[in-house]
Amino acid sequence: MSYRGKKENSPVSPLKKRRASWSELWVNHHHLLSSSPLDFAAKFQSLTPPISKSKTLLPPDFTLLLPDLILIRIIEQIPKSHRKNLSLVCKRWFKLHGRLVRSLRLPDWGFLASGSYQSWSFFEENLLSVEVVDRGLKALAGGCSNLRKLVVTNTSELGLLNVAEECSRLQELELHKCSDSVLLGIGSFENLQILRLVVSVDGLYHSLVSDIGLMILAQGCKRLVKLELVGCEGGFDGIKEIGQCCQMLEELTVCDHKMESGWLGGLRYCENLKTLRLVSCKKIDNDPDDELSCCCPALERLQLEKCQLRDKNTVKALFKMCEAAREIVFQDCWGLDNDIFSMAAAFGRVKLLYLEGCSLLTTSGLESVILHWHELEHLKVVSCKNIKDSEVSPSLSALFSALVELQWRPDTRSHLSSSLTETGIGGKGGKFFKKT
Repeated sequence: MSYRGKKENSPVSPLKKRRASWSELWVNHHHLLSSSPLDFAAKFQSLTPPISKSKTLLPPDFTLLLPDLILIRIIEQIPKSHRKNLSLVCKRWFKLHGRLVRSLRLPDWGFLASGSYQSWSFFEENLLSVEVVDRGLKALAGGCSNLRKLVVTNTSELGLLNVAEECSRLQELELHKCSDSVLLGIGSFENLQILRLVVSVDGLYHSLVSDIGLMILAQGCKRLVKLELVGCEGGFDGIKEIGQCCQMLEELTVCDHKMESGWLGGLRYCENLKTLRLVSCKKIDNDPDDELSCCCPALERLQLEKCQLRDKNTVKALFKMCEAAREIVFQDCWGLDNDIFSMAAAFGRVKLLYLEGCSLLTTSGLESVILHWHELEHLKVVSCKNIKDSEVSPSLSALFSALVELQWRPDTRSHLSSSLTETGIGGKGGKFFKKT
């Protein structure tokens, strides 16, 4: 018998048996096509070679080799619209995404403290307690260490310290219902540049920030660029300390203040102050110093909004303190008549004047002052009903023609006439229609 025949008749060991190919399996089991889908799936799964459990289907995560700081810088290069999807990759990326948050607004804090919903209200008796707010700040700071701006109501010194420890890059802070003791924790913010203190709001809540609090603020926030004080009860000493310590301060806003008499004199120590805004001040200074000999040398802009300007001594002291200003803004100020506005002649280098809602000022009162401002380039008059087009003199008209920018809308009638003048409409109508 030949060798080939012997090999064909010889028994084959199960271990050496050739494994069937996929094509042979398909031919041998072609009848499976006629079976039901469930039977076909079950039998086909039984024919599939088993996969070893020791083998991993996913590639290794090489991002585990990168420290958090480097991975954060990589994620920062990705558009913001795609970052939310990245936060769903894993728990680590979710936490890193939280560290990229720079501004977060939370009207409802309940879930931060206890996981339950608590409604927000602006009335003092319904405000969240200090303990709840502090716990929420601690949780917020732990998850969003890259915050740049924070607005919080009714916190304590401990709450601010927790935020300062985790959020070293915080640059803008707004505190509502704060007091002198709360400001003890504000010095821990090394990079703070913008600060807004809302101490009390009539009908909503009330607190107290005195000269002590302003001194604490000045000693702890020496890198401030913008400061806004709402409802503060400080005085000359507090403003003086801010001017001497906060050498980088460029913009100061005082709103609805309750300061002591003579606080205005402290502004002379703000040597680098460029903008002074007074908002909703019922009286700017009860008893200003009549012997003010110094002014803010670097001041460029004085802005008065919704202030009472009926006291001549106060207005005179303010204008003398701000005589270096080059931009003057009056918006909806009460008592700004011709006599009060005539004191604005103390400003010798004005380039911009903006008047809005000054109903007592007349055309002659405006003219008597701005004709002495030889550097005036921009004039805006809006909603001043006693300033009339018909009262514009030739000298005032010549001044208008030399301005770089003129916005003349003292009332709706003048706005309509200026619009028609630009289009040329109505030029021929004067020949046929008489003015009534």
